[in-house]
Amino acid sequence: MTRRPKSKSDWPAAPARLAELIPKSRLHPAVLAFAAKRRKSETWSVAFSGGADSVALLLLLWAHWPERRDKLVALHFNHRLRGRESNGDEAFCRKVCEALRIRVRVGRWAGNNRGASEANARLARHEFFAAEMKTARSRLLWLAHQQDDVAETMLMRLARGSGAGGLAAPRPVHGLDNGRTHLRPLLALKKAELVKALRSAGGKWREDSSNATDNYFRNRLRRRVLPAWEKAAGRDTIAGAARSRELLEEDDAALEFWAGQFVAGRSRELPVESLTGLPRGLVRRVLHRWLLVVQPETDLSRQGFDALLTAVGVGKTTRFSLGRKHFAVIKGGTMTLKRG
Repeated sequence: MTRRPKSKSDWPAAPARLAELIPKSRLHPAVLAFAAKRRKSETWSVAFSGGADSVALLLLLWAHWPERRDKLVALHFNHRLRGRESNGDEAFCRKVCEALRIRVRVGRWAGNNRGASEANARLARHEFFAAEMKTARSRLLWLAHQQDDVAETMLMRLARGSGAGGLAAPRPVHGLDNGRTHLRPLLALKKAELVKALRSAGGKWREDSSNATDNYFRNRLRRRVLPAWEKAAGRDTIAGAARSRELLEEDDAALEFWAGQFVAGRSRELPVESLTGLPRGLVRRVLHRWLLVVQPETDLSRQGFDALLTAVGVGKTTRFSLGRKHFAVIKGGTMTLKRG
């Protein structure tokens, strides 16, 4: 019979047991390779909601990297959307961290945010993470996404017409423009595997009652679509989505590398002539990169972007409005940004 931890003195036994059930080799290889190169003195921030995935992540980090224990900082954001239940999550996270002697930082969403969208809640949470990481001078944020999250995210982004870059999310190692990196070592594991191992190890966690409702798009996909998808396919669709994500990430990296050959540094000129005859998908990447470099004041819609993309592909002399203040001017095989 598995003994569950009843007091804070029992908690250190759970990580050791979980590490036996989920050895380091089961974590995503890209994350392991990245972590192996990091300085031993740096702080590792860990998103810690108190749910099964985040508890498993924190315990595995504590067990598999014992030399990093005093450098772990758990970040818990209390969204204050479920009253006492949300406060119970916060109290639980504090107790776990106290038992394992892990530093914990807690943020609370100010104001009345009942009915807030999933996107707004995520934005508030990540703003808290960013602020705490800045204070701690931490550049790494460990997140507990697993393979079920991959399938859900893929379906959500398919619904809004994402390309390879969007469909490759969430990535195991995701470098951000601000110099920080998000790490997701559990992407090699399914939710059911994590819950089974955590239960067997005697670990506890908190259940979010809102996950049992259809209030959010992700919940509806998880509760209705994924089971029906797997039944219709007659195969492991979660593993299939995870494999597709890996392949899409490879393709996305290849296209980004190729596109980078055409946008040099901060140049405001784009050599349109050299793009003639190249695949439209590549030209799309190049154009997107160029717009990020020149940063026009623009209200360019998706349809407008596609029209500009067509103009770049043709390469003929033209003046294309990017909004009230800027034009993209194609002349002599080069496109430049001009003020209106």
